[in-house]
Amino acid sequence: MLRTAILALAVCAMLGSPALAQEIKLPSSLTVTAYETGSNAFNQAVAVGQMFKTRFNTDLRILPAGNDVARLGPLRQGRAQVTSTGVGMFFAQEGVLEFAAREWGPQPIQLLLASLTCNGQSLGAAKDSGVRAAKDVIGKRAGAIVGSPAATYSMQALLAFGGGNFQNVRIVEFASYGALMKGVVNNEIDLFFASTISGQAKEIESSPRGIVWVPMPTSDTEGWKRMTAISPYFYPHKASCGAGIKADEPVETSVYPYPLFMSYATQPEQLVHDIVKAMLLYYDEYKNNVVGADGLEGKRQNLKWILPYHLGSVRALRESGLWTDVAQIHNDTLLRRQKVLIDAWQTFIKSPPVDDKAFRTGWMAARRAALKAAGLDVGFDEPA
Repeated sequence: MLRTAILALAVCAMLGSPALAQEIKLPSSLTVTAYETGSNAFNQAVAVGQMFKTRFNTDLRILPAGNDVARLGPLRQGRAQVTSTGVGMFFAQEGVLEFAAREWGPQPIQLLLASLTCNGQSLGAAKDSGVRAAKDVIGKRAGAIVGSPAATYSMQALLAFGGGNFQNVRIVEFASYGALMKGVVNNEIDLFFASTISGQAKEIESSPRGIVWVPMPTSDTEGWKRMTAISPYFYPHKASCGAGIKADEPVETSVYPYPLFMSYATQPEQLVHDIVKAMLLYYDEYKNNVVGADGLEGKRQNLKWILPYHLGSVRALRESGLWTDVAQIHNDTLLRRQKVLIDAWQTFIKSPPVDDKAFRTGWMAARRAALKAAGLDVGFDEPA
């Protein structure tokens, strides 16, 4: 009887996955925007897309784009459903920096899943630049991306860890992330912000210049204070994988989830649910296809981070036994924040200033007032 019971359980296990798969209905094609070809965000989208094709015969079209605005535009226009992107979506949610513009404002952008693995999101340097410690960044050439507030403010934060800023380093601007990383290889810059597992970081490691990651030890409390005052989404991490890193010699550095698979709140709950359910159910089929994809595992999700999960994702995570009451309370607070910001924007643009500078200053004041009135932290704030 015991043998019969075991066999029955085995049969149920084998049948369970197809049964669950039948509940998932994906369209014949989906469109995702991502960082440029070779980036980890692009590569992870490819890995997930291969699984979609194999399991659901769904073609995943990936549109590479060089900055946050370009990645988000197709979603806003309805030409894409999902983006595989970075923390620039925090700025989009907040309606600040590039998104404090007449054509943008705060965006209701929400998480499907976010990748957390062995990599760092950190300050890298060409090895031949002589940078070995955070204080060594002063006087070096640092890369920035036009139209990418995430990259710009992340660079400012990373420099601040060692006392650097945009006045005591030399800033070189690039039109895209790919161009910036090529700029390291071409000896146009010394410092860059990247995932340690990005394809471009590997190229830098293989180039004559070589690669190092600037250490950011947790013991340097003042450095971390300076850094998170600018970019609160960073937190300490020991990176044990990536270009120039040995697994048995991890680097104390910084991280945040990356890439972020996100969509607008207006995407149908059922579609988002089915996308996330497929990613959770068939995780084993893509987790090893590209470095970092293992970070999309359901149990690795940071359910108390700075961006909310889409209702469809919440449902899929709950069905997988991963969602908690604490996570729900936190998510509800973040969703309320998005509503407060969007309501404030809708009120502000009814009679906005004509002058662009006055428009920006007026919006930031309206944003600040709305958040305070709602009892929410202002968080990121541009000077008046």
